[in-house]
Amino acid sequence: MPAPLVVTFVGGPNGPWHVERLVAVVGDGLAQVAQVAMVEGPAALPSGGVWQLRGVTSNERYTERHESDLLVARQQGLGRSEATRAALIPIKKTEAWWALAQDERRAIFEDRSRHIARGLVVLPAVARRLHHGRDIGEPFDFLTWFEYAPNDAPAFEDLVVALRSTEEWAYVEREIDIRLARSPSRDGQPLNK
Repeated sequence: MPAPLVVTFVGGPNGPWHVERLVAVVGDGLAQVAQVAMVEGPAALPSGGVWQLRGVTSNERYTERHESDLLVARQQGLGRSEATRAALIPIKKTEAWWALAQDERRAIFEDRSRHIARGLVVLPAVARRLHHGRDIGEPFDFLTWFEYAPNDAPAFEDLVVALRSTEEWAYVEREIDIRLARSPSRDGQPLNK
């Protein structure tokens, strides 16, 4: 596991990702913005930001060894030149979720909702990185970042619809769905995030 990485998503007039859609799925929304930047580590944030969402990469919380091995074997990294579509999905779960014991959350997350199994279906086409915000006092418990090629958008949409229909999503009290696009690189190299 690499060292934890603090990541800040900044919505405003600057950033390589153009906002195609920003909607509140559950609960309060966020201010509409034109662009989003993903800033890794202590780098300077773009000027003019309307909102900032922070999270930190961390250890896997609900995976078992065989699931972890499958995820590592199938996942692709972020920043692929063909992955010109992205989704940032901030989620806050209810206090009832956090009041459950770890094994109870795991049972809902995977045994009944099949979160990991459903996600494995879209790999390696969809790259994902999870950022935890609850542990650092942020308003969202999770910031999930996805990147994919335009041709893989239907598979990603199917995944989102399937996950939102599970028992796990009964514990979501706030969710924002931000869909983004960027221009492909001109030289075959991934564009900066």
